[in-house]
Amino acid sequence: MSRPRIVIVGAGFAGYRAARTLSRAARGRADVTLLNPTDYFLYLPLLPQVAAGILEARRVTVSLSGTLRDVRLVLGEAGHVDLDARTVHYTDPEGGTGTLAYDRLVLAAGSVNKLLPIPGVAEHAHGFRGLPEALYLRDHVTRQIELAASGDDPATCAARCTFVVVGAGYTGTEVAAQGQLLTDALVRKHPPRRGVRPRWLLLDLAGRVLPELDRRLSDTADRVLRGRGVEVRTGTSVKEATRDGVLLTDGEFVDTRTLVWCVGVRPDPLAESLGLPMERGRLLVEPTLRVPGRPEVFACGDAAAVPDLDEPGQYTPMTAQHAWRQGKVAGQNVAASLTGGELRSYRHKDLGFVVDLGGVQAAANPLGVPLSGPLAGAVTRGYHLAAMPGNRVRVAADWLLDAVLPRQAVQLGLVRSRSVPLDTASPELVRMPDASAGSQPGGEPAAKEPGGGPARDRPRTAPAAHPAPGPVKRPDIPSEGDQ
Repeated sequence: MSRPRIVIVGAGFAGYRAARTLSRAARGRADVTLLNPTDYFLYLPLLPQVAAGILEARRVTVSLSGTLRDVRLVLGEAGHVDLDARTVHYTDPEGGTGTLAYDRLVLAAGSVNKLLPIPGVAEHAHGFRGLPEALYLRDHVTRQIELAASGDDPATCAARCTFVVVGAGYTGTEVAAQGQLLTDALVRKHPPRRGVRPRWLLLDLAGRVLPELDRRLSDTADRVLRGRGVEVRTGTSVKEATRDGVLLTDGEFVDTRTLVWCVGVRPDPLAESLGLPMERGRLLVEPTLRVPGRPEVFACGDAAAVPDLDEPGQYTPMTAQHAWRQGKVAGQNVAASLTGGELRSYRHKDLGFVVDLGGVQAAANPLGVPLSGPLAGAVTRGYHLAAMPGNRVRVAADWLLDAVLPRQAVQLGLVRSRSVPLDTASPELVRMPDASAGSQPGGEPAAKEPGGGPARDRPRTAPAAHPAPGPVKRPDIPSEGDQ
C-alpha cells in the first residue's frame, strides 16, 4: 500500500510550522511535500532591521531543506487547486509547470500587501512584505540621502530627505523608527547642503499609534518616535500619490520621493480562487482547521478564517503568533486524520507583543507585563532569538557588530523599483521588469520615481485585488517553548 501524500502550500509561519510538525509526526509513514516560491522561511518581524542595515538579508531567512527533515521541497507558485481531482498546479521559477497530487492538503498561502483605491498609490508606493522590498527600501533611502548631499536645489534636497510611511501598525511603526535612525547615521557621512535634515512622517487614520495594543505600549511608541523627531499624524492618511509627493487627507501636499505602504495585509488570492465559502477574503474553516465539506483539506494562517473559540462570532486576527500556533495544530490534525485519531480545536492564549523601536528602545508586554526602554529592548531581542527556528548566532553577531561598528552606507543595487510593485501577489519574488520600459541611470524607471512601472503581476485564476480583511496588523512574534 502506498504511503499517503501530504502537500503543504506556503512556507510562512503557518506552513513552515505545519511542515515541521508533520515531519516529526509522520516519521517516514507519509510523503510530505512543501510547495513554496523560495527555498527559505522568512522571519518577517526582523525585516525592518534588514531595511535599516542592521541585519544582512540571509540572517532572517531559514533554509527549508536544511531544517525540515523528511520534507520534500518543491519550488514554485501555486496557481490552481483542483479540489475534485486532488491536485495542485504550480509554476516553477523558470516558467515550467507541474502538478502535485495529494491525499491531504494544507493551505497556508499567507498574505500579500493590502490595497486601497487611492489614486497613484499602486504606481508610486512600495510595500513591506518580502526581502526584495526591504532591500529596495534600504538602497532607495541611501540613494536619496546621497543625492541630497550633492544636489543644489534646496526644494529637491528637502523632498529627497522626506520619507512618508502610511500605517502605524507594527510594520509601519518599526519601519519609521528604524528608518529615522538609519537616515540620521547616513547624514553624518553625507550631510545635505543648506542644513536640510531627514524628515519622517508616520500616518494612520486611527487615533493613535499601534491601535491594536494596550494604551501604555501605544503611548511608549508614540513618545519614542516623537522624541526622535518623527512626525506622527493620527487621523490622517494619503488622498493621492504622485511622482513628486503625496496629498494628505487634511489637504497638505508633502514633497517626497519615498512612500512606504504599511497599511496591513490581505489573504493570498489563491484562497479566493477555490470557490469555497469565504470570510472577507479568508477561507472559512472549522475550529479543527478543516475545510467544511472537504475533509482532506486543511487551512491555517492568514489565508484561513479560524473561529475564535474565546470570542464567539469572531475570527482570529492575521498575526504570526496565530499562524505559528495554527500551523502546529494543522500538522497534528492532518497526522491524526490519517490514523483515525481525534482532531483538536485551535485555542490560543495571548502571550503578549513586542515592538522594536530601534537602538535600545522597545515597547513590550510579555505575559501582560508592560515594559519600555532598554529593558523592553532586551526582552524584545531575546524574544526574537527564542522564536527564530534558526540563525540565532548569526543574528546575535550582527546585533553585536551594529552596536560597536558604524553601518555601511552603500547601495547594493540588487533590486530596482519596477521589480517590487505594490500590487503583487508575490511580494517574496522580484518581478522582472519589461525590457521595453524606459529607464534612467542606476536602473530606476524614468519619470516614475519613487514608485516604478505599472503595478502588474503574474496571472492568477482569481483577481489579485479584493476586499481587504480586518484591522491593520503586522505579523507579531511567534512564541512557544519548542525552539
